[in-house]
Amino acid sequence: MNTFAFLEKSARQFPDSPALVQGGETVTYREFRDRALAIGGNLLASGCQPGDRVAFCLANSPRILELIYGCFAAGLVVVPVNSRLHAREIAYIVGNSGAKVLVHGPEYQAGIVANATLFADVARYCLQPADGAGLFQALVDGEHGLAQAADAKSEDLCWLFYTSGTTGKPKGAMWNHRMVRCVIMNYLADLHNIQPGEVVLHCAPLSHGSGIIALPTIARGGVNAITETASFDIDSLLETVARLRVSHIAFMAPTQIVKLLEDYRPGQHDISSLQAICYGGAPIYVDQLRQAIETFGPIFVQLYGQGESPITITGMSANLHRELLAAGDPRIGSAGRVRTDVEAHCVDARDNPLPPGQTGEVVVRGDVVMPGYWRNPEATAEALRGGWLHTGDVGYFDDRGFLFLLDRAKDMVISGGNNVYPREVEEAIILHPKVANCVVFGIPDDYWGEAVHAVVVAKSGETLTAKEIIDFCGEHMAGYKKPKAVDFVEELPVSGYGKILRREIREKYWVGHASRIGGGSGAKGPNS
Repeated sequence: MNTFAFLEKSARQFPDSPALVQGGETVTYREFRDRALAIGGNLLASGCQPGDRVAFCLANSPRILELIYGCFAAGLVVVPVNSRLHAREIAYIVGNSGAKVLVHGPEYQAGIVANATLFADVARYCLQPADGAGLFQALVDGEHGLAQAADAKSEDLCWLFYTSGTTGKPKGAMWNHRMVRCVIMNYLADLHNIQPGEVVLHCAPLSHGSGIIALPTIARGGVNAITETASFDIDSLLETVARLRVSHIAFMAPTQIVKLLEDYRPGQHDISSLQAICYGGAPIYVDQLRQAIETFGPIFVQLYGQGESPITITGMSANLHRELLAAGDPRIGSAGRVRTDVEAHCVDARDNPLPPGQTGEVVVRGDVVMPGYWRNPEATAEALRGGWLHTGDVGYFDDRGFLFLLDRAKDMVISGGNNVYPREVEEAIILHPKVANCVVFGIPDDYWGEAVHAVVVAKSGETLTAKEIIDFCGEHMAGYKKPKAVDFVEELPVSGYGKILRREIREKYWVGHASRIGGGSGAKGPNS
């Protein structure tokens, strides 16, 4: 089954209903399908063959979803590229994927021209006239439009999702139509049952998690609304919720929820239509989650996954959030339970399964797991050894099947022979009434090997000392877990997807030192 079939069904059932909305633009489901078929036909007419890769680097707009479904229709493989990357980083992904085509916005033209030799072998289409590039609008011309989508087998590739590459060059996780179909069905079954006409708002990049949640919205004939602002703007977001009667915000990173809590003014916007806010991408601290639920109600939906098993390992519905919070159950701080048709557990260093309560690496298998990395058999064999995806995340399952994530394996601090998980220390620090945010990591120490170090953002107008933080931690945990030192900053750097850039903060403390990754030596920097 070709994933395009979900769009085809919605276009037949709801042809004149809005499918894509941004600002003053509305694309109906009939128009969406026809534009996707035209794009697919023109890509084939330009020389692409089924299975070829088509990359895009675009700011959020309906064009992204039109292009994705155009590639599905033609049997092509879409390659989304982080819109914040440098031209050379874009070139690496384009080259590694072997993309025949790159669709980009005009803001990337200067960087591409400055690195022209790196893009010499790829046909380019730009949203606006640009030297050396065709005009994207030409791809929407109906002359070569497909009458129907190409047949596709479940195992045919349709998407290459490139990992962040914070510990090396990005790797392309291969997604096939079966995977994508499972992601769509699992989201609707386990997290939020989107209904026809429901308005789902995207304020995060459509090239990543938010774009994945657009797929079940399309399958159900919902409305994918896209914010107009390039940055995360609370007033604009809530104004859009009120104006469009948004019921579901597709994706927020924990840092964005914190920002929402800081800037929200009750009564300023009518947000009574909101039924669900999906969050993920990084752990949220329990105290912040409780504040969010108390402020906005039990509308939060959590998902845990990664590019190798997109948004589908564990999850926690809004109802489960409500039940756990009402019961004062500490499982509210978990990553939820394993999704319906997924298997997951924790293993030790020798890949032996661990019983509930014991900490190890999270492994997962099922139809939602990638078949491997693009043209990288060594990395594939390592990640999928024994038939299980090794996530690199450390945690444990309790006796009721709730997953508690501690950290990335390579972020664990080994201080004086003791394992310290930064997440645990961060959870303690964030409880301090004067703390807005924080990040914890290991830094070189001649005596301890690594010392626990905290970087803290104080709430507006508050003053803190390192001793206050260290003493406060001492009230909540063993002495060896306490930070040895604390730095204070105005804000923490975050990625384009809202994740705190732990590696970027940590790196300056390791200048001139060999950094450890998961027990190895001499490698540079952990994953952020």
